[in-house]
Amino acid sequence: MPEDHHEIVAPSPLLTSGGELLQVGWARRPLLDCNLEDADFYRLGAAQRYRIKRWDYYGVTYPGGYFSATIANLGYAGQVFVYLVDFDATTYVEDTITVPFGIGVELARNSGVGSSSYAGRKAQLTFAVEAESRNVNVGWEGFGGKRLEAFMHYDEPPEHESTVIVIPIEGKRFYYNRKINCLPVRGKITVGDTIIPLEPETSNGNLDWGRGVWAYSSFWVWASASGFLGDGRRVGLNLGYGFGDTSAATENTILLDGRIHKLGEVDFEYDNADFMAPWRMRSERVGLTFTPFLDRTAQTNLALIRSEVHQMFGHYSGTVVDDNGNDVEIDGLIGWAEEHQARW
Repeated sequence: MPEDHHEIVAPSPLLTSGGELLQVGWARRPLLDCNLEDADFYRLGAAQRYRIKRWDYYGVTYPGGYFSATIANLGYAGQVFVYLVDFDATTYVEDTITVPFGIGVELARNSGVGSSSYAGRKAQLTFAVEAESRNVNVGWEGFGGKRLEAFMHYDEPPEHESTVIVIPIEGKRFYYNRKINCLPVRGKITVGDTIIPLEPETSNGNLDWGRGVWAYSSFWVWASASGFLGDGRRVGLNLGYGFGDTSAATENTILLDGRIHKLGEVDFEYDNADFMAPWRMRSERVGLTFTPFLDRTAQTNLALIRSEVHQMFGHYSGTVVDDNGNDVEIDGLIGWAEEHQARW
């Protein structure tokens, strides 16, 4: 573990009654209660709820593709979206619903218990956390002109570790995030007459659970993958940089058979005038090249909320060093790397 990074090992509330972070750092499990009701960063207290951002983003990587479903409340508006990526055809289908002020969006207080949901005329989504598992149910009309239905059961053994960070941003703004990689998934995705089976031996689920208050103009880069090494072990990558004070913690980790290996700062080299050119991630323990084969571009323009993300799907190759000093050889691991610009 990097010496200047602080590992959180004791439970506590996220915030004091005055809105200050009680602990800053990273953890292997979600130990903090997300008491957003104590956030206190605006003089006009009634306006604070419009600046708090919350989302649950689930995905699954399976042979030949990737599927994702998100329920989010960005304060000014709620967003619910799903997308399906076909690796072989290098295509994707995506649909988004935006609801004013998040009406109809329900999000769990914490990442380890409870349920999140949205129910509307066009779509119904439920994300439920149970003992040692997570269930994702999606029904969506008119997805690429067809009916989409998905049921995904994520196995989550209690010993499976995740990447959790708590960092300050500006003043009393903050970010509390949990990312889980490499959860075995079983179920199926149905689009029209096409059925995509999900088997736990070959499907890897991921979760990006975020809560916090950002500066109005924000930027970040996120790289992730969940898959298998040549020897059959499950491997996950989670790398990134951008907003916030990361002096006590970054989100840079690798996951090997359910155990987190913590990394320090990682340098990214990529061309935002040509996102399809190879990306490089470098540090003392990371030497990776990411070669994209698909650019999923998503844009939002809702006056107060504007964003643009280039999520590049591609292959990772290179070497990462684990906490024991062992080289982990990565060859053709499918994942993504993205750049996100937001005004929200």
